[in-house]
Amino acid sequence: MKSTDFKKLIKEAVREAIQEELKDILLEAVKSPKQIVRESYAPPTQTPSPSFTPPTMDFRSKYAEALGETALSFTSQDAQPQFRPQGDPINGNLGAGELGMDQIMSLLNSK
Repeated sequence: MKSTDFKKLIKEAVREAIQEELKDILLEAVKSPKQIVRESYAPPTQTPSPSFTPPTMDFRSKYAEALGETALSFTSQDAQPQFRPQGDPINGNLGAGELGMDQIMSLLNSK
């Protein structure tokens, strides 16, 4: 017997076995007693204990507190007037400029 014929024989046997099992499962489901299932849900109506109070907090301020110093925002007013570009800034050529480490540190420490 060739291996392809053997594979086909096994596939057919497995298919028949699965079909028989599914048929048995479906017959059991049909013959079993039925229970009515209600799909609506009503939450319990318990009153909260007197010590429970819902949290009343300003989430925006709590978020700002959590961010702390990581929420830095810089504008051109924070920069020191050390950078003076050479060239033609109108046409997009700023030339070679210098940016000092003290200027960078003052930007980081200004907040």
